[in-house]
Amino acid sequence: MTAGHAVRVVARRELVPGSGRATLVTAGPPVPDPASAVAEAARAARGADTAVVFVGTTEDSESGRAGRTGLALPGRQDDLVRAVAAANPRTVVVVNAGGPVEMEWREEVAAVLLTWFPGQEGGTGTADVLLGRAEPGGRLPTTWGAVLDDVPVTGTRPESGVLGYTEGLHIGYRAWLREGREPAYWFGHGLGYTTWAYEEMSVSDETSDETSGEVSGRVSGDGSDGSFTVAVRVRNTGGRRGREVVQVYLARPGSSVERPRRWLAGYAAVEADPGEPVTARVRVPARALRHWSAADRGWRVEPGAYRVLVGPSAGELPLAATVETGRPRTVRP
Repeated sequence: MTAGHAVRVVARRELVPGSGRATLVTAGPPVPDPASAVAEAARAARGADTAVVFVGTTEDSESGRAGRTGLALPGRQDDLVRAVAAANPRTVVVVNAGGPVEMEWREEVAAVLLTWFPGQEGGTGTADVLLGRAEPGGRLPTTWGAVLDDVPVTGTRPESGVLGYTEGLHIGYRAWLREGREPAYWFGHGLGYTTWAYEEMSVSDETSDETSGEVSGRVSGDGSDGSFTVAVRVRNTGGRRGREVVQVYLARPGSSVERPRRWLAGYAAVEADPGEPVTARVRVPARALRHWSAADRGWRVEPGAYRVLVGPSAGELPLAATVETGRPRTVRP
């Protein structure tokens, strides 16, 4: 084609007989040289008040038709982030991915926003969050390692046609806890545009009055299904209204059955103005204390003390209390 002269292009699309499939012809500008593109982005960032870099996975690196062989971002995206961050310390990185990726530059940038494949209104929603019109209210449903070598469970390839699942119930954040490893971001982690203080908690049966402070209550299950309620007072210590997701975990030190080091039992979201305290009430169902007994062929509650741990993520739990279960009970499925 001659530069400066319009050309009419006609593409004809026909379904392949018997398949329902069609071939689509598209066109785009030439792909720029990666090194030149990174250098150009750094020059632009150097003269900007704030730089926003969008990175993420692609349909080739993250899809149901092929397993992932690593956690690195495709192509030269890491080089792009580092170059822009070096040129402008006020760099925000927007990560558009459906699962964990390595972000070794995370401490070199001012902020990281995960958008999780937001859909057709993703541009509008992302702009609202970046400009402060809306608070990023999500929390991580997975645990993100700093690098792939830190991830405790990576054996997902069948051997001789069999996938062993040798990790058992120690999956996700539970595997990190068992191995005593520290990830980049824990399950449940997520920041907003304000800060929160976890002040106190109480534990009570659903039918009894709440008690406050350091609690050692008894949850017998007599006259109820064995569930209990955790009340947590948090305070907005920042300068604007915000939303916090209060998470409750359980632990059973010295258990006679195999358990995770701790496990999620419930959560609740609350909102508060600057300086305002608010109480989150989380109902912990009785099934959160049960384990499967092969001998009894049913769900069983192990009697004894359980620790109730409260905080904003699986790795940050500043409040704790103890509950005691009553006599052992078997709950049939």
